[in-house]
Amino acid sequence: MADSEAAELNIDEILAKLTLGQKVKLLSGHGWWHTTPIPEAGIPAVRMSDGPNGVRGTRFFNGVPSSCFPSSTGLGSSFDVQLAAEVGKALADECHAKGCHVLLGPTVNTQRSPLGGRGFESFSEDPHLNGTIAAAYVNGLQSKGVAATIKHFATNDQEFERFSIDSIVSERALREIYLKPFQIALKDANPWAFMTAYNRLNGTHCSENKHLLDNILRKEWGFKGMVMSDWTGTYSTAESIQAGMDLEMPGPTTMRGNAVIRSVVGQKLFPEDIDNCARKVLGLLQHAYDSGIPFDAPEQTLDTPQVRSLLRKASADAVVLLKNENRVLPIKSDKRKIAVIGPNAKYAVTSGGGSAALLSTYTVSPLEGITAAAKEIGAEVKYTVGSLSHQYLPVIDPYISHGGKDKTAFFEFWNESPTEDFLSTSPDFSNQLPPCAWSTKTNSGQCFLADGIDDSKVNEVCWLKFSTTFTPDEDGDWDVSLNVAGRGNLFIDGKLIIDLSTNPAPGESFFGLGTEDIRKVLKGLKAGTKHEIEIRLSNKDFIAKGAPFSTRGGIRLGAIKQLDAEQGLKDAIAAAKDSDVAILVIGLNNDWESEGHDRQNMDLPGLTNRLVTEVLSVNPNTIVVNQSGTPVEMPWVEEAHTLVQAFYGGNEVGNGLADVLFGKVNPSGKLALTFPKRLEDNPSYPSFGDKGQSHGKIVYNEGVFVGYRGYEVKKLAPLFPFGYGLSYTTFEHSSLELSPVSPDGKFTVSFTVKNTGDVEGREVSQVYVADPESSLPRPVKELAGFSKVSLKAGESQKVTVSLDKYALSFYDERKGSWVAEAGKFAVYVAASSEDVKLSGEVQLAKSFFWNGL
Repeated sequence: MADSEAAELNIDEILAKLTLGQKVKLLSGHGWWHTTPIPEAGIPAVRMSDGPNGVRGTRFFNGVPSSCFPSSTGLGSSFDVQLAAEVGKALADECHAKGCHVLLGPTVNTQRSPLGGRGFESFSEDPHLNGTIAAAYVNGLQSKGVAATIKHFATNDQEFERFSIDSIVSERALREIYLKPFQIALKDANPWAFMTAYNRLNGTHCSENKHLLDNILRKEWGFKGMVMSDWTGTYSTAESIQAGMDLEMPGPTTMRGNAVIRSVVGQKLFPEDIDNCARKVLGLLQHAYDSGIPFDAPEQTLDTPQVRSLLRKASADAVVLLKNENRVLPIKSDKRKIAVIGPNAKYAVTSGGGSAALLSTYTVSPLEGITAAAKEIGAEVKYTVGSLSHQYLPVIDPYISHGGKDKTAFFEFWNESPTEDFLSTSPDFSNQLPPCAWSTKTNSGQCFLADGIDDSKVNEVCWLKFSTTFTPDEDGDWDVSLNVAGRGNLFIDGKLIIDLSTNPAPGESFFGLGTEDIRKVLKGLKAGTKHEIEIRLSNKDFIAKGAPFSTRGGIRLGAIKQLDAEQGLKDAIAAAKDSDVAILVIGLNNDWESEGHDRQNMDLPGLTNRLVTEVLSVNPNTIVVNQSGTPVEMPWVEEAHTLVQAFYGGNEVGNGLADVLFGKVNPSGKLALTFPKRLEDNPSYPSFGDKGQSHGKIVYNEGVFVGYRGYEVKKLAPLFPFGYGLSYTTFEHSSLELSPVSPDGKFTVSFTVKNTGDVEGREVSQVYVADPESSLPRPVKELAGFSKVSLKAGESQKVTVSLDKYALSFYDERKGSWVAEAGKFAVYVAASSEDVKLSGEVQLAKSFFWNGL
């Protein structure tokens, strides 16, 4: 039964043949990425992989390269359901190449605050847009047999104390804002798996929250699939099983195994409880068989012209044009000299950090994309960085080789300390180290050693040596940095440079498991001169302290030539003055936006704001491109007449951006997130993160007034509103028609969209509904539907958006049900939450209540 051919499983028959011990094995994972196989019963291991914007495969360390698609906030800002489905199908193809049956995505946690470390992973602050794009993604993925795992269920909206924080949310806000995207995705796409959140919800961890998993998900919504924990997110045995959390991940088990059997013996659990969970795991196995994906298959890279084309299309469609007051865009052929400036120009920032990060098959930086596009119009490009914006130094990878030959480094592993002074700050390098237990090559100075190690040769507790050759490409002083998971030291040419072996302070790297990041200066380096690097590391103390999952540790080694801050700004000003157009590529990166920590503020890093101001002052044709997964403050926005929001664009971030800047693609994105003028205006402020918690609790004080709902009810003008985005053409809306509302709340909104400009373009028309007569305070208006159409210059098209009872309803906590109250409702057709084009009115004759989907 363990071959790759589709098999129809008789799950009841299989369960009847399994022993209690075998069933219990099914309830926890085998290693990081597989369910537990039971070979004697013919049950293979189902393989999983991190998403949501790519398929990493089974290894953090030395993984097989993959395609990285734009971050979810970028995909959400496309407002393109068809594109989301295409991305889902492409990710399914990636899963087939990686032998992966289950993708751990999409993420649909509502962004309460711009500071959320994983905010870039979800599609929107609005539950309807979030859930609708997620449903299309899931349908695309599962159409090719790969199971989607929608996550993190629920209210996993911040990284601070994410394993323990208690989200205190009213039932109404929970239903209308935080569960709604999951509900929409389940109704419209039926993902085959759910993943529980790390945090508590109203006092109970989500992985053992019976109200969430059983009452709502199973009974009310009718979910029949499997529920798994987030990695190390299971905190109980009997409680989690009774709540309906089927699978503990990863393995080996912490809370199940023999503890489950003991709970059965003590009748805290009963055999039918185990059967219920095991049945769901076997149901996922059935999907794995149906997919045709082989079990335990070798992993392969998928890199085809078709994939590259979709990556490029998705990257361009994730770009939002925010300002074009002087019509500098698109860049025309009369611009002969182009200056590219900024910290995000030379490096391809493909995604945020953490579970979303992967080794891309290839990358195209903004500088590379712009240079290629400029060449086509005969323009010259000059680059200067201007200022730096990294939190950690860029990884040393471009400058390393092993033995001076290839772009690699060498790892050696021992199961006991090779010498007495191995972790000393002054080891005797003349002592020859004994043969290692195992060794391997790597091509990076950033290695998380959670997998990819030969477990048959390397113990969990081990000693490591990383060695490579560092060759700077410029004369001058260079900064180097190191942080590790474990204890270790950096030596260059036999000299101690960084000591992280002597009581290292904790830091935020490696999912919060690493040390602080230490920087040192190497004076007077010469380009082309080789320097021998050695990092000695042990994970002994790391393991002894109780790491939440098994890992041999990790290193992150960075290097960059020092930049004098004032000289960098002077070089940028000079380049901008000497150009017909200046393109400033600024923003954040995966140092700042990552799983494991939240941002502390909305500021752009370093001297970025000063850089923008200085360049704007010397070149009237300056294009500011901000690249971030979530909003940032822009104190220079009034001076910037041309502004683009690029998000994280995946492999093709550079080409996608260039396609928009040079007019190959007419931008059509609309912001899936409100950009506030300042952090204090955000509705969640100050009840968010480490500054908002109160003895382990976060109170969702804003209730249902999240995102644009909060700005509108308080009459606070944002920097850029939800749903806002410009085009190189213009559109007109007319001829609004509203059908009568049926007794069960269904009606249609029809209107005509016309392209009134002179180039082809795509317009996102948004339909909002308001209930001015509600018995409870409700948002000024709420997104209920949207449509995206492509129109040639002068072309018109009639658009119809179908709405249902949820467009009229709110959640009534007194009755524990949804209610659509009789009365009049305002209907708006808009270009953004602030830009209403058409308005009308419908009437519901009689109130009605319901539960379920």
